[in-house]
Amino acid sequence: MPVISVPQRFNEDELYVDLRSIFGQSLYLKCEGFNFAGSIKLKAASEMIEAAERDGVLTPGSILIESSSGNLGVAISMIAASKGYQFLCVTDSRCNLSTRRLMEALGSRVHIISEPDAVGGFLGARIDYVRAMCASDDRYVWLNQYTNPGNWQAHYRTTAPAIARQFPLLDVLFVGAGTTGTLMGCARFFKEWHRPVRIVAVDSVGSVTFGGAPGRRMIPGLGTSVRPPLLDESYIDEVVLVEEADTIRACHRLARRGFLFGGSTGTAVSGATRWLEQHGSPDVTAVTIAPDLGERYLDTVYQTNWLHDLYGEDVLAEESVAATWTA
Repeated sequence: MPVISVPQRFNEDELYVDLRSIFGQSLYLKCEGFNFAGSIKLKAASEMIEAAERDGVLTPGSILIESSSGNLGVAISMIAASKGYQFLCVTDSRCNLSTRRLMEALGSRVHIISEPDAVGGFLGARIDYVRAMCASDDRYVWLNQYTNPGNWQAHYRTTAPAIARQFPLLDVLFVGAGTTGTLMGCARFFKEWHRPVRIVAVDSVGSVTFGGAPGRRMIPGLGTSVRPPLLDESYIDEVVLVEEADTIRACHRLARRGFLFGGSTGTAVSGATRWLEQHGSPDVTAVTIAPDLGERYLDTVYQTNWLHDLYGEDVLAEESVAATWTA
């Protein structure tokens, strides 16, 4: 039985769901939501904070500040509370209400950006606010998940090796693209591994990460309005783009079988199953990653009025989970 004194010391890293009976494809889902922060972002938050402490950038009088759509903000809030730091999370109006309340319950302050930047969208506006706060007070320390190498190094050291141990004959790995920290850490690890693994990035339609046209995105987690500085496409074999309506359908299909996951998981699963329908075979070994669980999305992804207002009353009509892919 594990005994811990700080919350960041616990993380279940070895749990997978076999999705074959739900989606009819040979696909395993790595569950990353079983820790006190509730998401995979605990790994990046721990790595970046510990590096800042080692480098002397983060000291007892510092105030942590970060731009986040939700999960990283919760992870930093939890670690800040355990270490005695103040934390200001800069998010936007798409952040789930339950996520904002969770950060506040942990003692953090939350600033909500309500208007997107004309060029950079909500992300650009969030970053501008962070920079302004740092310029106004030198106590602020911006970890900057968008450029911080600790973001991808955390997954190079933990997430990817865990998958490799469980699936030594892995053929395809599907990874959702947000800041691309998880994607780049896993891609770098497997490009150096002893056997070839195809790395397929999964992104939302409307995201500009891989050069697509910007568009409305209402589900936080994956996709971005500014190309991530961490991204190196030379490590990526293929990109799958998923419509948000298909994300919703995948989430509800999982929920009908008792698995409640967040929107990022719905996107990753939707893209992966569509790719496998086109390119897979019965003997392929494929894995994708569930960054969090679904409780924080009860007022959005799992709320009927919210769904109908944004995606139409037929969004949950029974039909195949669809996606668009590009080489």
